[in-house]
Amino acid sequence: MRFGRRNNRAHDEPAIDISEKDGIRSLHLGSEAIQSSMRVKDPYELVLSYSRCMFAFLLFRDEPGSMVVVGLGGGSIPKFVHRHLPQTRVVAVELLPQIVSVARSMFQLPPDDERLRVLVDDGAAYIESMPDPVDIIMLDAFGPTGIAPPLSTERFFGICRDRLTQDGVLLVNLWGSDPRFPTYIERLSNVFDGLVLCLPARQKGNVVAMAFKQPCFNPTWAKLDERATALEKRYPLEFREFVSDLARMNLHNDRRLLI
Repeated sequence: MRFGRRNNRAHDEPAIDISEKDGIRSLHLGSEAIQSSMRVKDPYELVLSYSRCMFAFLLFRDEPGSMVVVGLGGGSIPKFVHRHLPQTRVVAVELLPQIVSVARSMFQLPPDDERLRVLVDDGAAYIESMPDPVDIIMLDAFGPTGIAPPLSTERFFGICRDRLTQDGVLLVNLWGSDPRFPTYIERLSNVFDGLVLCLPARQKGNVVAMAFKQPCFNPTWAKLDERATALEKRYPLEFREFVSDLARMNLHNDRRLLI
């Protein structure tokens, strides 16, 4: 079922489509590609696997106090934080006011409160102007042609690094099949002194890049498995699968992950 296209938009803005199939409601921006999905009967579930992968940083860092998410979509990530990470204050920055309206009217994004703020603003400009550092920055601003160019330059990655706390992490949602993917990883590695891990999602071709401001001290697989088991008791996410999948794209030996 398709709810139809939102036509009240500027000429250069992508059309917003909402579809629903098998109890999953999805957001599309100017193409058939799914930008965000929600299970209607469980609106806080992270349906898309890449969105679950964005929380793999919890394998290496404690629950953050502050987070900025650039790119709202249907609001899946801010909703999850609001429900399951009670110590975290999250600011979601979205360029298009129509997306915010759709997230609230069709995807059950809750109203702003002391732990959630949704801003209509340019994400790159917002991060550059932040007065205080944050623990986590997530870049999830995809358009019809891929990641937004202003959010993928080496200069901007450097700004993100400067706006992170000492143990902060930058997470970037990327397409593994994008011909520019190696370039993005190289830029991140240059800025973060090689402290970058890639986690491939098991659904579609997304890859989440995690860039750390401080080293992770070459964690052993045993320690990661132990932490993943503990995290799965707190959060409805498949952390043990994340640990297994980290071996697919990162330097490691039989005892530890090398970062």
